[in-house]
Amino acid sequence: MTPMMEQYFEIKNQYKDFLVFYRLGDFYEMFFDDAITASRVLELTLTGRDCGEAERAPMCGVPYHSAEGYIGKLIEKGFKVAICEQVEDPATAKGLVRREVIRVITPGTVIESSLLPEQKNNYICSIYLSEMSFGLCFADVSTAQVHATVIDGDRMDEHLINELGTYMPREVIANLSQKKFASAAEYITSHGGLLTDNQSSRFDYSACAAHVSAHFGDNLKEGIIENKSLICAVGALLNYLTETQKNDLSYIKELLVYDEGQYLELDVNTRRNLELTETMRTKEKKGSLLWVLDKTKTASGARMLRRWVEHPLLAPEKIIRRQNAIEELYGTFMMREEIGELLSHVLDLERLITKIVYGTANAKDLRAVWSTVTVLPEIKAILQDAQSDELRRIYAELDCLEDICNGIGAGIKEDPPFTVREGDMIADGYDAEVDRLRSIMNNGKEWVDRVAAEEKERTGIKTLKVSYNKVFGYYIEVSKSFMNMVPDTYIRKQTLANCERYITSELKDMESTILGAKDKLCALEYEIFNRIRSFVADRSERVQHTAALLSELDVYCSLAAVASRYQYVRPEITATDVIDIRDGRHPVVERFVKDLYFVPNDVYLNTKDDRLMLITGPNMAGKSTYMRQVALIVLLAQIGSFVPASSASIGIVDKMFTRVGASDDLASGQSTFMLEMNEVAYILRNATKKSLIIYDEVGRGTSTFDGMSIARAIVEYTASRKIGARTLFATHYHELTSMEGEYDGVVNYHIAAKKRGDTITFLRKIVKGSTDDSYGIEVAKLAGLPNEVIKRAKEVLSMVEASSKAVRDAVDGDTTAAPKADDGLLSIDDMMNEQLIEELRQVDLNTLSPFECMSLMFEWKKRYR
Repeated sequence: MTPMMEQYFEIKNQYKDFLVFYRLGDFYEMFFDDAITASRVLELTLTGRDCGEAERAPMCGVPYHSAEGYIGKLIEKGFKVAICEQVEDPATAKGLVRREVIRVITPGTVIESSLLPEQKNNYICSIYLSEMSFGLCFADVSTAQVHATVIDGDRMDEHLINELGTYMPREVIANLSQKKFASAAEYITSHGGLLTDNQSSRFDYSACAAHVSAHFGDNLKEGIIENKSLICAVGALLNYLTETQKNDLSYIKELLVYDEGQYLELDVNTRRNLELTETMRTKEKKGSLLWVLDKTKTASGARMLRRWVEHPLLAPEKIIRRQNAIEELYGTFMMREEIGELLSHVLDLERLITKIVYGTANAKDLRAVWSTVTVLPEIKAILQDAQSDELRRIYAELDCLEDICNGIGAGIKEDPPFTVREGDMIADGYDAEVDRLRSIMNNGKEWVDRVAAEEKERTGIKTLKVSYNKVFGYYIEVSKSFMNMVPDTYIRKQTLANCERYITSELKDMESTILGAKDKLCALEYEIFNRIRSFVADRSERVQHTAALLSELDVYCSLAAVASRYQYVRPEITATDVIDIRDGRHPVVERFVKDLYFVPNDVYLNTKDDRLMLITGPNMAGKSTYMRQVALIVLLAQIGSFVPASSASIGIVDKMFTRVGASDDLASGQSTFMLEMNEVAYILRNATKKSLIIYDEVGRGTSTFDGMSIARAIVEYTASRKIGARTLFATHYHELTSMEGEYDGVVNYHIAAKKRGDTITFLRKIVKGSTDDSYGIEVAKLAGLPNEVIKRAKEVLSMVEASSKAVRDAVDGDTTAAPKADDGLLSIDDMMNEQLIEELRQVDLNTLSPFECMSLMFEWKKRYR
């Protein structure tokens, strides 16, 4: 092989699972299998290169200055990329230029803003699995945020999936084989995550403890280092990031450890059903709760608001502190508007400082930091008279970063180029040598004109010109008619048809000065730029803290703006078990019914006499909307937000569960009913007395009597002292309404509707008491079913209702009201006879064993007696 190919394979063998971008001149080249893969994914032309063997090596490449977009496409498809750069100057290198992998880019380690969603964190996760507990660590490398927790107790795999559903990591590393955590592994990969398992060597406790202690030092809370599962997860992730980023991770300053008593627990089904950050159908932000709340002005503020929505609080004092800040901004319109206007000029400091620390930021990124920092004094001045604790804390801790502002403002031009090695970045007057070299370059044309004028005067040659090309550099051109006037000091360089070209020693000296000035200037500007960038990087902790404070202020302003715009009220947060909401509205649905009146509704729940609302009513009347509305109002309250109601008192909820609608999971072979039962089983195992539970039409996926029996048993178990949680239970099994008088805490409610002839009007109002009609046929008519189908449905309904009445009368001893076949309608007996006859037709007597025959007879007798 050629020396270059030997170098390539030496590097490639160290990064077998990566696509290696190998720098050759102005291109990143890929070879062999990497080239075949990249050409297919990126739609590049596949070429070949001589490599010293019989066959040419497959090759494709991308320009180095536009590689970022191509890398982004590969990362989006789940590939990992290793950037192999020239680490010495080709002009001064002896022999083959030395190359090294300077950075590895994976889905969880992207820091480039252009490759990341602005309003969403990009997490990488490490999972340490043991028999007693799971350790989890989530990190966003682009914003330097690290969160860690431990899962223990029963059914740890379920809680693991819930945590993964909260953070949705793009990449996961684990110590064991994915077979050991199959359900979580399937969840990761099915949601687009890249999973690397069997990484046990990274999770050695001694090595991890040493790594974590060395990295976080005094910032570690007492006792954390003894928590083996947590330390193994954090240490392994630090090890992986150090290995892949090949960069100093000191900008990651803080480890945030949380436990289950800190945040409202939401399982993945509840997050999906409540559509907190994306809709179930389109997976888009529009139509979600976050879409309603997000009036933030900054990218980092939008990310923080998303984290608040995903992590509602449990501590009343923290919730109330947030409420106080929102209330102050809610009541001071001008203050809120002025802050919002200033925040609209704030760029993404969190991600900019990470690029600066990594050494990938250009001069435009530094100017972006400067433009943000310039508004900090004005924001601080506005907060000077703030009264709430949170706003006063932001005022006290907000660092205006004057040294960074002055350093960048004085050193970097207002509109610098994207590239950092071609000069024109450093401001005039910042460095004397830069000004001198720039003057030489800028005055080059004046010098050429001066030399031409002097030579014309000295020689008397009127047509003399001084020109430049890349072959000869600067030269003097004389037409052939003046050849006899050329002085002896001119040195002939080229003869053309009608002129001669000459050089002089003076010309060459000045050429060397001018051309050398450009190279020197570019090198000097790059050196000064690096000094300024390092100056900012050394102050990264201060920049990060300022960015976090601005994000928090942005979220408070956003929630205050939403409360003001949509007439939300401040809920009372209590330690009681009461949820009392007056005139509550669904925060999302009311935004989509602008031209209609959204009917508000009350709710009153506690863990005593009003712990389970049994809700009946027509299809499409609004039962599901009402129940989701209650859950979202409670969640909003525990975020610290105001809520859509005329008044609200919220007793803290520790866990929230929803069992709402389902569809078959064909991939895992689970039916609608099986999925429904799995979700209900999860709720019954994990709910506590302080939980809030939403059941929407449980038992629909099986036969009527099975479904009704299961639904009743679930109501009994949920309302009993075994759980006793605050619950909303919607059903079409009207037989369950009899439970109101039989079981403590069960209270009947229904959604009112008005029927006139064959039409139905939904009043959308929840009323105490039960109803015995679901108006299914009327709803079917509204949906546009053919009249023939509607007519037949009414006939069958009449017959079924008559049969049901006959059964009840027979039980009571009245046999005179038995239904009769009439006008072509089949009685229940006729239907059962036809069913039995059809089953007899299906029996193959030639293959039936005596035992199977007896079993069939027993089954028929039992069914048709």
